Amino acid sequence: MNELSVTLVGELKKRSMKIASVESCTAGLISKLITDAPGSSEVFDLGITTYSNEMKTKMVGVPEDILAQHGAVSPETAESMALGIRRVSGADIGVSTTGIAGPGGGTPEKPVGLVYTAIAGPDGVHVTRLLIQKDGMDRDYVRQTAAETVLRNVIDYLNSI
Repeated sequence: MNELSVTLVGELKKRSMKIASVESCTAGLISKLITDAPGSSEVFDLGITTYSNEMKTKMVGVPEDILAQHGAVSPETAESMALGIRRVSGADIGVSTTGIAGPGGGTPEKPVGLVYTAIAGPDGVHVTRLLIQKDGMDRDYVRQTAAETVLRNVIDYLNSI
């Protein structure tokens, strides 16, 4: 069991808050990490994994014009995803990830390891840009690093409100 998960679930319980996630590059790992912690059913409402732009629009309302103008891997898309999952689920906090886990798919502008995460909460949206780089890294490394970063960021966010 992941210590971050236990800490996050405890912090959410203490505040009587709920969280929901919509994940692209992390493939549901955030949902898994949260639900690994005992008592997670009290704080975790919904987790969606979507790799297609069509489903990002259909499931959580990411506007097609944001996807067309900025692409799936962008701060604008991460923000819209987090706001959308918060709205759809009714949770206090919505989190999202979108990025390029690799090994292919990267470009000079958007390299493998680029991930945008967002936290939508009562005071607005906080977007983080991650560039996860390490010799010999693979998809699992990018996903794990991004998912654990989201959990840390949510804990920090909760401690700031």
